Amino acid sequence: MTATPTHCPYCALQCGMTLHPGRGAVRVAPRDDVPASGGGLCQKGWTAAELLTVPDRLTTPMMRAGKGAPLEPCTWDEALDRVAAEAVRLRALHGPDAVAVFGGGGLTNEKAYLLGKFARVALGTSQIDYNGRFCMASAAAASGRALGLDRGLPGPVTDLAASGAILLAGGNVAETMPPFMRHLTAMRDAGGALIVVDPRRTATARQSDLHLQPAPGTDIALANGLVHLAVTEGLADEGYIAARTTGFDAVRTVVNAYWPGRVERITGVPVPAMREAVRLLARAGRAHVLTGRGAEQHARGTDTVSAFINLALALGLPGREGSGYGCLTGQGNGQGGREHGQKADQLPGYRRIDDPAAREHVARVWGVDPGTLPGPGRSAYELLSSLGAPDGPKALLLFGSNPAVSAPRAAHVEERLGALGLLAVADVVPSETARLADVVLPAAQWAEESGTMTNLEGRVLRRRRAVPPPDGVRTDLEIIAGLAARLGAPGEWSADPEAVFGELRRASAGGAADYSGITYERIEAEGGVFWPCPSEDHPGTPRPYLDRFPTPDGRARFVPVDHRGPAEDVDADYPVYLTTGRVLAQYQSGAQTRRVPALAEAAPGPFVELHPDLAGRLGIEDGARVRVESRRGAATVRARLTTAIRPDTVFMPFHWAGEGRANLLTNPALDPVSRMPEFKVCAVRLRPRSSRGDAPHAPRSGPRLEVSGF
Repeated sequence: MTATPTHCPYCALQCGMTLHPGRGAVRVAPRDDVPASGGGLCQKGWTAAELLTVPDRLTTPMMRAGKGAPLEPCTWDEALDRVAAEAVRLRALHGPDAVAVFGGGGLTNEKAYLLGKFARVALGTSQIDYNGRFCMASAAAASGRALGLDRGLPGPVTDLAASGAILLAGGNVAETMPPFMRHLTAMRDAGGALIVVDPRRTATARQSDLHLQPAPGTDIALANGLVHLAVTEGLADEGYIAARTTGFDAVRTVVNAYWPGRVERITGVPVPAMREAVRLLARAGRAHVLTGRGAEQHARGTDTVSAFINLALALGLPGREGSGYGCLTGQGNGQGGREHGQKADQLPGYRRIDDPAAREHVARVWGVDPGTLPGPGRSAYELLSSLGAPDGPKALLLFGSNPAVSAPRAAHVEERLGALGLLAVADVVPSETARLADVVLPAAQWAEESGTMTNLEGRVLRRRRAVPPPDGVRTDLEIIAGLAARLGAPGEWSADPEAVFGELRRASAGGAADYSGITYERIEAEGGVFWPCPSEDHPGTPRPYLDRFPTPDGRARFVPVDHRGPAEDVDADYPVYLTTGRVLAQYQSGAQTRRVPALAEAAPGPFVELHPDLAGRLGIEDGARVRVESRRGAATVRARLTTAIRPDTVFMPFHWAGEGRANLLTNPALDPVSRMPEFKVCAVRLRPRSSRGDAPHAPRSGPRLEVSGF
């Protein structure tokens, strides 16, 4: 078989790789013709092909005869007939919102689009959202209201190497997308400065020129303090502010209250470090402010990102070539996945579902009456929390996600999944969520199907099929089309990705995320095309803000925001902050990477990272088993002592299931705008595992179900 150029299945950098099929294995080699990765791959990318042949790969549909019965192999017709029949029955009893759909930020653009269409047309349900709500929703909301557009980076990632200074707030790219670091290293080698904002001295922070280490939940105060310093030290770009923005006077009034001494008391960041950060950015010539999940995953995440956008605007960065504000999208298609209909409030092309003109346009493409399209539904956590409730969905169809591990307050989410009349899961391996399902549908993997992905730059890329899927496995497009046929859905339901992309182009035409000028042929010829691209003779838009911002008046908007602290602060009962995140060798819920031997060996299990001073006060030794408790649950993990974290804070990665599941602890408090949960801070207490006593906050666990064939 011939070598196939494609892209890594993991993060939004979408590193280029070539797959070389052979006898019983597929060999991975990096591509040097993809600018974002420049010939680099991380350990996850190098081992990605091992996912194709993991021992417990799902290759046949399975069903339970009833609740509590084991999963048993069945035919595709039996599985799809069961799902369709239950959907019809439950809709007849409880209405169209009785059936919900949950998607993933790793699905191709074609699958995200068809899944959104399936929910609204085949099921008529408003109840659809996806795990990307846990990823970049706050930056999307903040970028939309300030800049008029939700695009990850303000230009190609290669622009970063020519920057004179970069402030990275809440991102640990050295571990989450290692090849991204080459651009930051090139910037520093040319004399630029890297400023990292993070409560931990991460692998990225260790390579920075300046590390600001605020207490969790205080980023708004820090960003406001930096804007205050820019104004009072004469570093704000008054000409840019007057010519290209609105609303600065309101922000100036708010930040007057964030003088350096007060901000230091709130955040713990020394005043000299704050002054240095502002001066480095203001005097760099070209500079960037970037945010990651650490700034977003808060109950005030949209306001937190807005505060950092205010800093970028005050310094005159957005809309200048080689400068700007950007967000580091996490999941492989986190950008495209929300642009085309998986999000509860959006239609394809980044259109609002409650906009009559948007509904008219999309309904015309779909061949339905716009009045039949449902309105906005519940956001991701609200949807998961409502499952099986009297006013909630009674069935869930899930594609490309593992919320039993990845959702906040995970024990509650697992309980709600168990309360459903029907849980149908399409997956490639028996994830923790698939193990709870009533119907399991074995899906094709990244290298076994074609489609497009949109990376963190807004560049639409080709994913190419390199090998056929195993016998008995179907693509998600085939599964969706098969269900739509059984439900008698109107319109076209192709399982061919290029045909689906053609329909996506028409549906997105005229929207903020306009893909109508992008074709498979153009992507092949140009190595990717930047959206918006409204016609086939349009060059694409790598830098969308150079001439004007896509707002009604063409100006960017300052948004005044105030610091209020986390939704759940520490107290006498729970005196320590918990923050969560990722480690180098694992990815998201770990359902894929935990099955790759080299990655499992590099990061074999969960842990809690804590400062030696805190460990000493609690009598906890390095490597000891520790019980970490919050108001929602308890997890037991090994202690890892390090001076890289603040003494008032502990850190846990969220990649593992079982008793070390970090999301048993996390707080589902939601941002009022983006509806993103507060993963990044909650209050906990720690006990050595040998300590005795009651554990009133232990998570509830339902009975373990016997599963045949897993």
